[in-house]
Amino acid sequence: MKKPVAAVLVILLAACGDAPAPKAVEKAPAVEPKVEAKAAVASPAEAPKVEAPKPDPNKVLAQRVKRALEGGAKVEAAGIDVTAKDGAVTLWGTAATDAERRRAAQIAAKVEGVKSVDNRLAVVKGS
Repeated sequence: MKKPVAAVLVILLAACGDAPAPKAVEKAPAVEPKVEAKAAVASPAEAPKVEAPKPDPNKVLAQRVKRALEGGAKVEAAGIDVTAKDGAVTLWGTAATDAERRRAAQIAAKVEGVKSVDNRLAVVKGS
């Protein structure tokens, strides 16, 4: 049984060696999508600069007025809230006396950027 199998293998191997190698089929070159070098490799120097968001000028003005009130003599700033819009400042809350109410408005009016002061502080004894 080994001899017939060996004979078949020899014949098959001989047939394989006689045939010429098949010619390679030329394929069209693969089309790769074009990618700009800048997009593929972005260096820190070329990256678009992202700016921090600019603070709201109304909030900044209100904060400056609040700090001025906190530093003002004879004014209890803890009871005063401040809002601002385009340079117009509004004082909200309470004051212990009418004099304190007036002082708060005077302090607010002296802050840079304040165009007008709407004093809505209520005088409440003991506040």
